Amino acid sequence: MSQPPVVRVQGVSKSFVRNGTYPWSPKSQVDAVRNVSFSVERGKVVALVGQSGSGKTTLSRVILGLEEPTAGEIWINAQRWDGLSETERRPHRPRYQYIPQDAMAALDPQQTALEHIVETMKVLGGIPASEAEPKATALLTSLGLGQRLGALPREMSGGEQRRVTLARVLALDPLLIVADEPTSGLDPERRVSVMEALIGNLPEAAACILVTHDMSEATKWCDRIYVMLHGEVVEVIEKDNLVPQHPYSKVLFDPWSSAATEWLAEHKDLD
Repeated sequence: MSQPPVVRVQGVSKSFVRNGTYPWSPKSQVDAVRNVSFSVERGKVVALVGQSGSGKTTLSRVILGLEEPTAGEIWINAQRWDGLSETERRPHRPRYQYIPQDAMAALDPQQTALEHIVETMKVLGGIPASEAEPKATALLTSLGLGQRLGALPREMSGGEQRRVTLARVLALDPLLIVADEPTSGLDPERRVSVMEALIGNLPEAAACILVTHDMSEATKWCDRIYVMLHGEVVEVIEKDNLVPQHPYSKVLFDPWSSAATEWLAEHKDLD
């Protein structure tokens, strides 16, 4: 009997009310996500790809319950997730993890790399203090940080900071990881090392949602790609058939082509 998907997004929309320029200006509705449906199976990595404003980050926040959908349903591990109170969600949150874009802001400036992971294991993972430190040391070493256990965040490179935030997530043996632009701002070599650390250390049954604007990153690391534009999924691209059909997908694959230039000229709101 097959297991249910880790994540099932069914007809999800999310709207916000935006204030006008002045106090007396009329308010307007912003439809950030529009009728999106998809599933993520166990052991799979999928990407939400699109430029800024496409709705991918909002959708990822809705999936994790950090925002409530305006319409539709979110199911995680066969449990209805939207509409729950935070009290009901809290026991499950350690296994549904978020990797933020700004690693430095997510780290305590007064804690070393090792202290971050030990605290996570003890407080959220329920691991006894006597076991937490050797386990944390082994995890950080496996991520290439064995010589940086005592480093504070300000003493780390951007790639090292990202790997510490990744270690905090992996320490909890998550079932779901949502990674929001985890390589943003890094040089190409560090981008690859962070993605290798993320994908190479995923628990076997875990699902991962990668939020990115980088199509080349998505095609290299993900099993399936959901291309988002104006809050909608305009195309689904499978890893074994990386031939985009939608004009916007073609732009993301090759933004310097003549076809992409022409299409962008007709859609100046995407510049």
